[in-house]
Amino acid sequence: MRLVQVAKALAMTGQELRHELEIVNFGVKPTDREIPDGLAHGVIRFLARKYHKEVDMGALGISEAEEGKQAEKETPTQEAGAEGTVAEKKEGEEGAGGQAQHPQSFNVLRKLTLEGVSKEAIAKEQEEMKTHRPHHHRPTGPRTHTREVKRKGAESEQVQIKRKEGLVTLPAHITVKEFAEKTGIQVPLVIQALMKNGVLATITQTIDFDTAAIVAQEFGVLVQKAQETASAENLLSRNLAELLKDEPENLVKRPPIVVVMGHVDHGKTSILDAIRETDVAAGEAGGITQHIGAYQVEHVPAGSQERHTITFLDTPGHEAFTAMRARGAQVTDIAVIVVAAEEGVKPTTVEAINHAKEANVPILVAINKIDREGANPEKVKGELAAQGLQPEEWGGQVPMVLCSAKTKQGINELLDSIVLMAEIASFRANPQRPAVATVIESHLDPSLGSLATVLVNAGTLRVGDAFVCGRTHGKVRTMMDAHGKRLEEVPPSGAVRLSGFHDVVEVGDILQVVPSEKHARDLSEAITQQRSEKQGLRFVDLVSRLSEGKLTQLKVVLKADAQGSLEALKEALAKLTTTEVGVKVIHAAIGAVTESDAMMAAASEGIVVAFHVPVSVSVQNTAEREGVSVREYEVIYALLEDIEGLLKGLVEPEDQEKILGHLEVKGVFLTKKSEQIIGGRVIDGVIKRLTFRLLREGNAVGTGRILSLRKVDADIKEAKEGTECGLRVETSLPIQLGDSLEVFLKELKRKE
Repeated sequence: MRLVQVAKALAMTGQELRHELEIVNFGVKPTDREIPDGLAHGVIRFLARKYHKEVDMGALGISEAEEGKQAEKETPTQEAGAEGTVAEKKEGEEGAGGQAQHPQSFNVLRKLTLEGVSKEAIAKEQEEMKTHRPHHHRPTGPRTHTREVKRKGAESEQVQIKRKEGLVTLPAHITVKEFAEKTGIQVPLVIQALMKNGVLATITQTIDFDTAAIVAQEFGVLVQKAQETASAENLLSRNLAELLKDEPENLVKRPPIVVVMGHVDHGKTSILDAIRETDVAAGEAGGITQHIGAYQVEHVPAGSQERHTITFLDTPGHEAFTAMRARGAQVTDIAVIVVAAEEGVKPTTVEAINHAKEANVPILVAINKIDREGANPEKVKGELAAQGLQPEEWGGQVPMVLCSAKTKQGINELLDSIVLMAEIASFRANPQRPAVATVIESHLDPSLGSLATVLVNAGTLRVGDAFVCGRTHGKVRTMMDAHGKRLEEVPPSGAVRLSGFHDVVEVGDILQVVPSEKHARDLSEAITQQRSEKQGLRFVDLVSRLSEGKLTQLKVVLKADAQGSLEALKEALAKLTTTEVGVKVIHAAIGAVTESDAMMAAASEGIVVAFHVPVSVSVQNTAEREGVSVREYEVIYALLEDIEGLLKGLVEPEDQEKILGHLEVKGVFLTKKSEQIIGGRVIDGVIKRLTFRLLREGNAVGTGRILSLRKVDADIKEAKEGTECGLRVETSLPIQLGDSLEVFLKELKRKE
């Protein structure tokens, strides 16, 4: 019989009838339109008696004989006990008031829905209900009890509205309602599972991914954590470690990234060329047609059948390596230090070793040119051991391979060592996430616009991806590998030349793929705004962390005018170290401060200390841009006093300017692009080889630096009041007769 006919017989709407069916649970599904005639007759009798309605059963095709039979079936149930009869009466009374029924009225339901039930079965069911009756009943007791019985008999009860197939991606935090919608699990069941796990949450409250994963696992739904969009703070700070954070189960093996460094004439380029030629000879299609600063080779180690891919960075040297590190780009997995067998360790070699050590990158030494006369590998190993690189055959940890780029001797052994180090380290990345890459080369092309060679750190970079990179943004237009082949996508550790930047990017900038170009534009604007607000605050943060005890080591790049001064300073700084905080000289050398020194300090979050050596304006500009403090000293005691003050938190994170003297310009003898030779007379104070402020008619119009001082034909360190002298200065503004130079020195401000 159709439910519409049942509703019509009872003078009820379809919605009212379905509500009644839901309250008593006659076993009718919400989607049913027809039910068996016997069940329909029972429903009509029950609801007619409940609401005291007169129903013409004859009009429905039910004969008097059938009515009599049904009455006989009802009689044994009433005889089963007074309790059942009372329950039926209560049922009618409560039903008239529109309220839900007591659980005991379940007898009537069983009687109406199961024809031909014996007295014994009914009595047994009543006893079972008495035994398992809950202590606290809600008004909807019959409905709850029916579900409990149903669970006992049917283990495969459906718990999802629409089961989600495959993997469901969830964010780091999600509301209970959103979780239910994404997984297809009913909200009450989600809340019930949360309570079982000790979490009390309403439908609008937020749960984290770990909690959501536990609930999803209970219902057999597979979930994974969605990759969070990069924040402006992490991109601004170039925090690659934070950007690459991922779940361990998402990570797969990736090729190692290798950088080759060393002295300029020791054969870095020759070794790279030999490796490239070996790769082409091994069966690579075509020759190398593009020089993009990075390329991949495939190598089969001796005694193995597996091909291993290795990515090489063909950079200009450790300067570019440091520039990338200074911008947070810890892209290198292995550093190969090349040393010539007949020349040994050079100052540039030491600098490269210090850069690799400070970056905490595993080092592999290639002792090149062993085929030349005068080659002495054992002597080279001894010099390397003096720099802290102990060879493996001497009981150390550093592999050293003897090779010759010219004869190709040892090249395969070098590649074998790289593969072995990569296998031990097990470098891994997630190829399924939005790509993160690092710029290793950048230039402006007349026809293609801004181009950059990028190295993919994680994820897969695809043509058409919108991205943010440094201070600019864009969309990937074309990608080309070292063989000149156009690519549609690049996996982790892959290197390509990329077009699609809106502006020129810097080496070391981090490229992050974002969902849309609008997102990229908004994120780029946020980075630009925060960059202007935080310019030059790195040193302030460094001093604050030292003062608060959050930093236990002050890293110093030390430059001095002589070897004796350098050794004395290193020894004096080592004595300042205490159990709580200390000084670490990460690089020490003789000569003027260079941009590489400033970049190394930036990469290591340290400072540059210059003792009796010049600091050019370009170096000062680089230091200011990177937020590095370059401290200049003429007296060793002042240097040690300032460093001790930094360690003990006795200084403020700001400079205090001290004016030393003024000089009036009496003549201009030579003017170049950035240097000028002038003559003048000291008006007051003392003039030294320091920074000056150019005054014209009493107003400051620019700054510069005194590079050297001369009196007659002799170089002097300072000129006192009333002295006339010649000066070689560095400044971008042309100096005129009558101008004044105000020489000043910046000192750390002491706490009062």
